[in-house]
Amino acid sequence: MNLTHLDEKDKPKMVDVSDKDETTRIATASGIIEVTNEVFEAVINSRTKKGPVLQTAVIAAIQGAKETSRLIPMCHPLLLSSIKTDIEELPELPGFKLTVTVKLKGRTGVEMEALTGVSVGLLTIYDMLKAIDKGMIIKNIQLENKSGGKSGDFRR
Repeated sequence: MNLTHLDEKDKPKMVDVSDKDETTRIATASGIIEVTNEVFEAVINSRTKKGPVLQTAVIAAIQGAKETSRLIPMCHPLLLSSIKTDIEELPELPGFKLTVTVKLKGRTGVEMEALTGVSVGLLTIYDMLKAIDKGMIIKNIQLENKSGGKSGDFRR
């Protein structure tokens, strides 16, 4: 099996995408942060010391998606055309589910951007609430679906 990020001498390389077709590519990822009831109530009732937690997480998720190529060594810098976020309250857990959808017209996919957006958004929630509870659990970060490109569509 040939690995795409290694050259013929097994040195790391960034994949050359210049000959790939430009297509519309969309990827959606999600993840969950599990919190205590105390933390959940503090967030939904806006009683946290560091400000609006969920709004800040949305901004962080967008920033994380935009900065992916600076964080993941072999990712291409991309001109993203759209980043959409959604945070769902999960009172039964308790916790929050963050979903990020990234879109562009280009030669490489945006799965890593969606996954990085989710990761950074959830880490931001953790950072803003760790003074209340350091036992929060970030889990189930996963690609939900992707479309476009040679490898075709994927749906979890």
